[in-house]
Amino acid sequence: MTILSIILQVLLGLGFLMFGFMKLGSQQMVEGFKNYGYPAWFRVFTGVVELAAAVLVIAGIWNSALAAWGGLVIVVTMLGAIFTHIKIEDAVKDLMMPIILLFLGLIVLVINFGSLI
Repeated sequence: MTILSIILQVLLGLGFLMFGFMKLGSQQMVEGFKNYGYPAWFRVFTGVVELAAAVLVIAGIWNSALAAWGGLVIVVTMLGAIFTHIKIEDAVKDLMMPIILLFLGLIVLVINFGSLI
């Protein structure tokens, strides 16, 4: 495990804890998901997935297989977020955070991928 991976895992873990809890309780997220055309249950599902990703990448500090799985969950989740922003024709600036998080998750996945084999 590299220092880069640990730093990214801590940042992604804390970020996805925040994002996940926001999806579960923030009125802004409720309105956002309505704007995206998604039902309320999908917002809750997304929040739970993001919390699971956070737990995986943080636990991955001690178990690199968990880091790889967490990175994969982040990559898939951010692909969905990017697709959503494209679908509703959001501004490019609204795509930047999901793209950055996609690449950070991909880095964690690639660094820890060997532990999955």
